[in-house]
Amino acid sequence: MPEDARNRFDEDVFVHRVTKDGKVLISWQGRVVTTVAGKPAAKLIDRLERADRREVQHLLARATGNFKHGNERPRSQG
Repeated sequence: MPEDARNRFDEDVFVHRVTKDGKVLISWQGRVVTTVAGKPAAKLIDRLERADRREVQHLLARATGNFKHGNERPRSQG
């Protein structure tokens, strides 16, 4: 398993959902940030089914790519 120097994968940061048509919707803080479809989705689903919790987080993080750019606002409470 890849190195996680900051222990970010100890927490469940990303959540995923597989749709009926085989797409993988990846959410972060309750918002869908990436949708994976087609052959990459099928490959990701296969890997997610065999992965432990930490590896699932790593796979989802890699699938999202670099979606954060520093201008995101914290989610408001309320």
